Amino acid sequence: MTDALQTRSIPVTSAKRWRAYWVCVAVAAITILDLSKVNVALPSIETAFGATSTELQLIVSGYVLTFGLTLVPAGRIGDQRSRRMLFVVGLSIFTLASLVCALAPSGIVLLVARLVQGVAAGIQMPQVLGLVQELFQGAERGRAFGIFGATIGLATAFGPTLGGLAIALGGPTDGWRWIFWMNIPLALAAIAGAIWVLPDTRHPSDRPLSLDPFGILLFAIAVVALMWPFLFTTGAPTDDPKRWWFLVVFVLAISAFVAWERRYAGTGKHPLVPLSLFAVSSYRNGTILAAVYFAALPSMFLVTTLFLQHGLGLEPVFAGTVSIGFALLSAVSSWIGGNLVNRFGRSLVVWGLTGMLVGIGLLVLAALMTPAAVTPWAMAGALVIAGAGGGLVVSPNQTLTLADIPVKQGGLAGSVGQLGQRIGTAIGTAIVLSLFYASIYRETSDRPTLAVYHDAYAIGMLAVAVLVAIAFTVAVADLGARKREARRALG
Repeated sequence: MTDALQTRSIPVTSAKRWRAYWVCVAVAAITILDLSKVNVALPSIETAFGATSTELQLIVSGYVLTFGLTLVPAGRIGDQRSRRMLFVVGLSIFTLASLVCALAPSGIVLLVARLVQGVAAGIQMPQVLGLVQELFQGAERGRAFGIFGATIGLATAFGPTLGGLAIALGGPTDGWRWIFWMNIPLALAAIAGAIWVLPDTRHPSDRPLSLDPFGILLFAIAVVALMWPFLFTTGAPTDDPKRWWFLVVFVLAISAFVAWERRYAGTGKHPLVPLSLFAVSSYRNGTILAAVYFAALPSMFLVTTLFLQHGLGLEPVFAGTVSIGFALLSAVSSWIGGNLVNRFGRSLVVWGLTGMLVGIGLLVLAALMTPAAVTPWAMAGALVIAGAGGGLVVSPNQTLTLADIPVKQGGLAGSVGQLGQRIGTAIGTAIVLSLFYASIYRETSDRPTLAVYHDAYAIGMLAVAVLVAIAFTVAVADLGARKREARRALG
């Protein structure tokens, strides 16, 4: 067992630790739900405000962008100071931003409030992972991350269903407002839980808070430059090719950031991102795997929902229910994976990704080969298999990724991993959606609508399968490295 896993947890009783943990799980669920449930509301928002395609894109992707920008600095502050305080600050901002979203009189106000929501989410999320690192150790930490992975899977898969239900209840004009109204009581309950249940995680320090401001600036430029061209990639012929020049800015900014961080650390100060984190192979490989996996997973749900709504003509609420089987099975297998990860290690993730690849193949076959009346049911069955595999990926990988990271760096390490997931989601969604819509734009008008969407779905899901296959390759490579290390230790 690694030194990090031996690190002493917060000295509170088991019952208090688990009560605090459930507050963390609730915060994670609220945060992740807002990544997915707004997607189904875009047609209603467009009707309500006459929003342009750019505004609609930013309402979704702007949340991801500001979420990602805030993660690492917030994780750094949480490691140095009080996680409970940051929970309350983040949840308070999130509640107020949700209220503004629900009451928004225009698309611009809604967009600005969504950007603020993303900032709040970026403040909250690193504290979840950092606190789990502090609260638990050993096998108990694996179980905790198992439940956490189940929560993430449920929130990701149920998001479109909740969004569609809100629209169905509130009507096509104002139903989208219900999506934001539901955040308010949930966030207020989470604030109360954070105040009364979370342990005092303040880390006293004689030193003033160190945030590496120039590092933050370079880091922000690099993240925006990387995500910007992908956030504005839709597959439409009107996409501006000049957006790809931002990747040049990214290369320059990330090079400057790495050079600065090394120089800053060399002076004895604490850099924004300790590059030594990436020297830990389990952390580096787990972070890459999670980024690629989360490039695939939301994209799979998004193109599946689009196919069901536009290709088969299902209402949003019914299209969303097709993914319920994935959510339930991934929750069960995440819990199982969390209990077994200390015994089976990375091989558990390899088997999970194998199940995901089988489920994706069956999902495409169900979409293309079954009669339209049967297709949603067949796709739901395929997603059950994918969910059983997917649950064995998220929680075991999270446990293995942070296993060798000291607890005092848990929030920062977790926030860097979360940033990788958000960047992966932005890039993966852009790739898959651009292929999906580009296939539709190329089609001639004399073909049946369902046939057009069959082709688009097959091409989009091929990209999803490639991304999962890349994650599988990383998992196999890491498994091989772990076995070689074990043989050297025995020899």
